[in-house]
Amino acid sequence: MNRRKFLRSGALLGGLAPLATASLLPVPTSAWAYPSQVRRVASRQVPSTNIRDYLSREAQKITDGALADLPNPTALRRLLPQKRRQYFEMMGLDEECLQRRMPPTVTVTGVVERPNYRIEKLYYESVPRLFISGNLYVPNHLAGPAPAVLYVCGHAKNQRHYFQAHARRFAELGFVCLIAETIEAAELEGSHHGCYNKGWWHWYSRGYTPAGVELLNGIRALDLLAARPEVDPARLGVTGMSGGGAASWWIAAGDERVKVVAPVCGTATLFSYIHDRTLDDNCDCIWWNNTYRWDLADVGALIAPRPLLIAAADKDVYFTLESTRRVYHQLRPIYRRMGHARQLRLVETPGPHAYHPNSRTEVFSWFMKHLRGQSIPAAEIEDVDERPERQELAEVLRVFMNGAPPGQIVTTIQDELFTAPQVAEVADPAALARERERVRAALTEKTFRAFPVKPPALDVQIEYEFEHNAAGHRFAFTSEVGWRLHGQLLHPKPLSSKAPTVVALLSPGEGRHGTRNFLSQIKAPWCGVAFDPRGTGDTAWGAELNWHLRRAAAWTGRTLASMRVWDTLRALEAVKELPEVDPERLSLAARGEMCAVALYAALLHGRVRTLFLENPPATQNAGSDPEGRGPAIEMLNCLRIIDLPQVAGLLWPTELVFIGGAPTTYDWAQELYGRLGAPGRITRVRNIEEWKSA
Repeated sequence: MNRRKFLRSGALLGGLAPLATASLLPVPTSAWAYPSQVRRVASRQVPSTNIRDYLSREAQKITDGALADLPNPTALRRLLPQKRRQYFEMMGLDEECLQRRMPPTVTVTGVVERPNYRIEKLYYESVPRLFISGNLYVPNHLAGPAPAVLYVCGHAKNQRHYFQAHARRFAELGFVCLIAETIEAAELEGSHHGCYNKGWWHWYSRGYTPAGVELLNGIRALDLLAARPEVDPARLGVTGMSGGGAASWWIAAGDERVKVVAPVCGTATLFSYIHDRTLDDNCDCIWWNNTYRWDLADVGALIAPRPLLIAAADKDVYFTLESTRRVYHQLRPIYRRMGHARQLRLVETPGPHAYHPNSRTEVFSWFMKHLRGQSIPAAEIEDVDERPERQELAEVLRVFMNGAPPGQIVTTIQDELFTAPQVAEVADPAALARERERVRAALTEKTFRAFPVKPPALDVQIEYEFEHNAAGHRFAFTSEVGWRLHGQLLHPKPLSSKAPTVVALLSPGEGRHGTRNFLSQIKAPWCGVAFDPRGTGDTAWGAELNWHLRRAAAWTGRTLASMRVWDTLRALEAVKELPEVDPERLSLAARGEMCAVALYAALLHGRVRTLFLENPPATQNAGSDPEGRGPAIEMLNCLRIIDLPQVAGLLWPTELVFIGGAPTTYDWAQELYGRLGAPGRITRVRNIEEWKSA
């Protein structure tokens, strides 16, 4: 059964129904036979993975699968429009809006005259009030429109000052060159570091990435260049180093006007980022929200067969040489089959993460050949002149001499580019059913796309039985390949027939008996299951690893919370196989951050009778601890579809039990339940002991 069939099957997405009271007939427990699919075993399966190995394996699958759907040029031409739409979507941009854009507003704040060129100090509006500063180097005495290069800065402070020798050298070689700052470390300083060190983990939920902002700014910089009378708009190129190398990939893939591209020290595979942990030293602009689980070679397919020179250093701590070579070798067949094998080149230089004279002169030679039509070997091209006396002072190159223009949004662009979807009007149960199905379909496609396509057999095993204050047993099942998860089923002594059951989710960092004590407060003859999703119980990892895992998971197209949603769905299916459980009367319970997991699992499952929520998060549109130790409730792109309070409302007629109160954001769900009426109800209790079954 594939992922979509699993999520949309009648067993999981059937109509919701109110909780029914159990018919308790005295049947001796000893008379029950375990179903054939549940094994009572002495020899047990042992978990075969840990979270780091799992994410490395998932990254390896993505790297190995890059370009798999593009076996030949015909497939690439056919799929190119779809691929580019997916690319812009993962970058958090609206491709249609970009197609309707007007030329950018450009303001020149000063001109620096030099013997062979002039430097225009300017800024342009990428979108209204998103002011991007740059220096435009224009050669003197041009005979006609010249080729132009967009030089994209890396993450150095005073970016245009730090990289000025490269722009100046391009001008000396006859190119118009715009050196444009990124929003990180620019004169107007925005952020590439929301998830990296600010705790803005909701960027993932918003579908936001600063890589998309740099793509947008690069496209608008090309608009600026194409409109200049000194520039031939048919001869545009892009290059840069480090973060500028990565942005060179983004811009060339997103804009076919780029005829030549040369990323320097900005190329790696997803597998390397995660397995080698180089992502820990890279900021958020280096990758996209990986909804469709791409690798860099998939981005490269959007560039082929245009001339692409990849430069790499052999001791680069951020982008390993092995992974750069892998991207190059993945792209070679595409270029060869398109008849342009010589338009792809890899240049390797000795040393750390930096330019080398060879990489610089190879880039100049590449641009001379493919933008000016002059084949000049790199050895015959003079390198940049970085002598201090040749460098302009930072103040000379400064653009905003009198401070930032009023109303600038560089510092808040992460908020400006996000618009929450309008909450749907739900007038009656039929409208709710339609909206619920729309949301489920969107979440399946955009948020939970990494759910296993072919889930392994659950292989439910009863590991041992016990009696103490309650009777029960510990059981295990397979959630994903390599993940054996555990739960403890508890029931009163003696237990009459199959009973309604509440599955309670352990929370990260929880003590040994927290969930069992929580379940024991339910005053009803129910079974209780204390279930350990990934990252809790036997599969717990230290909180110090969370920062890395939250970023690594998102780069592979999932999050910790979305993995736990899958685990919960699988747990509900596993619990149905236990002989004590009435499979038609399942409920869920969660506390704190795990309430987000329970809400989405209940929505996707479709047959949860009662949902107990203790202190649920108010929203997914909020940050948490910068070290990654706070609640991990982000899920890719979910806020473009729905937020937690609306998920709660769409669960009608499931009974919602708020324990200890609920944030005011859930008033929408309360109002909706009140409008639709019975059989749905929302109950608010101070503690779970106050709740009584309907």
